[in-house]
Amino acid sequence: MPARTPLDANAILAATEDILRRHGPDKATVVDVARALGVSHAAVYKHFPSKQALREAVTRRWLDRNRDALAVIAADGAVPPARRLRAWLHAVLAVKQAKIREDPELFAAYGILAAAHSSVATDHVADLLGQLTAIIADGAADGSLRTDDAQATAHVVFNATAKFHHLAHAAEWQDPGIGAELDDVCSLLLEGLHAPTSP
Repeated sequence: MPARTPLDANAILAATEDILRRHGPDKATVVDVARALGVSHAAVYKHFPSKQALREAVTRRWLDRNRDALAVIAADGAVPPARRLRAWLHAVLAVKQAKIREDPELFAAYGILAAAHSSVATDHVADLLGQLTAIIADGAADGSLRTDDAQATAHVVFNATAKFHHLAHAAEWQDPGIGAELDDVCSLLLEGLHAPTSP
């Protein structure tokens, strides 16, 4: 008889994702995950001390899958900052659209965490703001974007584009014209940020 693979955090998270996808966020309890793995709930608790901790870990892993792709766009110095800002905002919307379309149960779990002011939701927003700040700082450094405070400007841009990334607007992300609408908002924001060339 083959030896059982040792129980580790990744195996638990994979099982939790599977349960979330099949049964939704209300069903993904520690007991349910333990049952799916054929272990006691005490074995799961050794890795995750509570249902909240388990849900946070699986949601963080789910969010992190797209983090690197967005970070690559944000850090691509070969693309001018204004174009990069537009591309990054469109990429954020595309990621959100894909998540709600392809993983509605995990998206629902994230919504529960965000409503509970979980550190996962807070960290996710902070990471997005950090990437956005880096793009704007590059624009300030090369003189193409006008700002005295890249971080403050990033907050303004993030708030101005909330419709395209905030959970409250998730139902609107599949609207056929949402991409064109974001493009219009980007154009307006970039017009305001554009640094005029010297005569």
